[in-house]
Amino acid sequence: MLEQLRASLLQQLPDVMAYDDYPFYPAQRPSGFGAVKASVLLPILLRDEPMVLFTRRTESLARHSGQVSFPGGRCEPDDLSPVETALRETFEETGIAPAFVTVAGYLGRYLTGTGFDIQPVVGQLAEGFALTPDPREVAEIFEVPLAYLCNPATLRRESREIAGRQRSFYAFTYKEHEIWGATAAIIVDLAQRLNGISKAS
Repeated sequence: MLEQLRASLLQQLPDVMAYDDYPFYPAQRPSGFGAVKASVLLPILLRDEPMVLFTRRTESLARHSGQVSFPGGRCEPDDLSPVETALRETFEETGIAPAFVTVAGYLGRYLTGTGFDIQPVVGQLAEGFALTPDPREVAEIFEVPLAYLCNPATLRRESREIAGRQRSFYAFTYKEHEIWGATAAIIVDLAQRLNGISKAS
């Protein structure tokens, strides 16, 4: 499975933006603003049934409170690369040490409507890691089967008013968890690369 992942992913960090929050309303796409560099880790556990690890943010955070996300955050001046950012943030948020992560490759960079230029890093988690979530940022850590996320039947498109504008976005529901927005779009990119799933139109 790791070799399938590597064959499906980018093996070099992309230098251009691949996609963004605006596929359904390109006329609203901003131009010429400086996005904040950020990076997230897509942690995959290659068990008999491969699983993807997610976090749910605490309700007290100023941005995206209560939402499901991948561990990650903005790049710091001392970070040498997006990989280092993703691994550092993952350790800070979940307690998973970098030694338990094998980087399999990269997905396309994603521009959010809130002004973040996100580099997704896909990594295999080795067994034996300990979870010690930061209670200030992480309310819960949970897993979702990779096959569920790659099944076109589980993907839907929704719309709601956000910041005074009607927005459309991808979404998944897994048990009690709603996975939507940038996180869902990043999953769609991964699923496309793994099995040719088409983006919803």
